Amino acid sequence: MEDSMSLANRFTPYAASKLKQSFAQIQRCLDLLTSDQVWSRPNDVSNAVGNLVLHLNGNIRQWILSALAGESYERDRPAEFSQRKPSPTDAILADLQETVERAREVLSALNEQQLAAELTIQGYNVTGMEAVFHAVEHFSLHTGQIVYATKILTGKDLSLYDAHGQRLDGRDQGAL
Repeated sequence: MEDSMSLANRFTPYAASKLKQSFAQIQRCLDLLTSDQVWSRPNDVSNAVGNLVLHLNGNIRQWILSALAGESYERDRPAEFSQRKPSPTDAILADLQETVERAREVLSALNEQQLAAELTIQGYNVTGMEAVFHAVEHFSLHTGQIVYATKILTGKDLSLYDAHGQRLDGRDQGAL
């Protein structure tokens, strides 16, 4: 198989684009929310949007930056959910943006061997490709929760698509 057609050259740019796309949705949501809304919880068993942002930052740092790029990172996963004292929205968003940008750089540099490598992350035995897949789908899942919470908190329609499934922002759907 030619290098230009390799799995790494097809999969990792797509994964990086999905992280960028999801981050843009999170940024859009946080721009619409007040600090009180970012840190509000409807009940004790639900997460605040701010906690989800902290959690996504920790997850990407652990699964991509630490496991795949070898960057040092000591994660405190319970703290991502237990924080009740509001951090400034612009600070947590900037931290997440930095993490996503770095993760996209790491993804663009991965090769076939790194995607096939066996890793242990959070007690799970996975390949590099499985780690990337997990990180991206996990990021997307929580992005959906953030979008939903934002709709509830603001009463605004955040849809990017019209009734026919076409993007409202005019972007090419070919990369989706």
